[in-house]
Amino acid sequence: QVQLVESGGGLVQAGGSLRLSCAASGRTFRLYDMGWFRRAPGKEREFVAAISWSGGNTNYADSVKGRCTISRDNAKNTVYLQMNSLKPEDTAVYYCNAVNSIASSNPKFDSWGQGAQVTVSS
Repeated sequence: QVQLVESGGGLVQAGGSLRLSCAASGRTFRLYDMGWFRRAPGKEREFVAAISWSGGNTNYADSVKGRCTISRDNAKNTVYLQMNSLKPEDTAVYYCNAVNSIASSNPKFDSWGQGAQVTVSS
């Protein structure tokens, strides 16, 4: 199983940008489709974006489409989430995980990292 560590969160004003990183351990990282998820206060964890193992295909939740870009660097075992035009409703803890497929967007592993807190002020 791949170990995942998220970073890059912070406090930003509405309209601002952040780039999250997810560093993965293990040689098999490049074999997995990967995704970003988030959990807002008082809500269930939800899917944000996913990227295929090759980086050639992506999928986004409607709530972030056009504002977020997921990418990966398999040489660095890292997945990124560039978030632009942030809104207060984007405030959440963001997590990465492998996904069963970019279409299903279901997380693959039961264990999660500590996440990265993103807070967007209005």
